[in-house]
Amino acid sequence: YASCEMKPSSKINADKPQVTGQVLFRQCYPYGRLEAIFDLDGFPLDPNQSGRAIHIHELGDLSNGCDSTGGHYNPFSVNHPRHPGDFGNFFPKEGKIRKYKANLFATMFGPYSIMGRSVVIHEQEDDMGKGNNKASLENGNAGKRLACCVIGICNKNLWEEKLPEVSDKKKR
Repeated sequence: YASCEMKPSSKINADKPQVTGQVLFRQCYPYGRLEAIFDLDGFPLDPNQSGRAIHIHELGDLSNGCDSTGGHYNPFSVNHPRHPGDFGNFFPKEGKIRKYKANLFATMFGPYSIMGRSVVIHEQEDDMGKGNNKASLENGNAGKRLACCVIGICNKNLWEEKLPEVSDKKKR
C-alpha cells in the first residue's frame, strides 16, 4: 500500500485551482497489477471544464514545488502515452475527482518501482501522444503542473476507508 498527499504547486497563484487530496496505490504481489484510488478536491466547479492529465514523474523532489519532479517516469524510453505512470485524463465533477483504476502498468516492486517518485496533476488534458510534436510524445502537451505529491509506503487503512467511496459511485 502507498499514499501520496496532494499539495498545490508551490507557485501560489490565485487564478489556478488549489488541488488537494490523495492518490492511493495497492499492489498485492510483485507481478500483480497496480490499482489506484484518486481522491482529489479543489477543481473549478464549472461543469464544462476539460480533463486533467495525471502522471507519475521521475523524482520525488518537491524542493521547487512541482517543477522539481523531473519529467515523466519513463524507464523503458518509450513514447507517451505508454509510460508506466501515464494515467490518462480525469474529468472533475463538482470540483472533485473520485476515481478507482485497476490494471495499471506501473509497479511498487523491483527496480522499476514508483515508490519515492511523484504524482503530478497537470493544468490541461493529455493529448495521448497525438499532438504531432515532440512535447506530445514526451508529456502529452498536458501543460503546467497544478499539484503534486511524493509516493510513500502506508498501511491498508486508508485504502480500505476510501475504496467504498469510489466503488459505490458506479452503482448509482
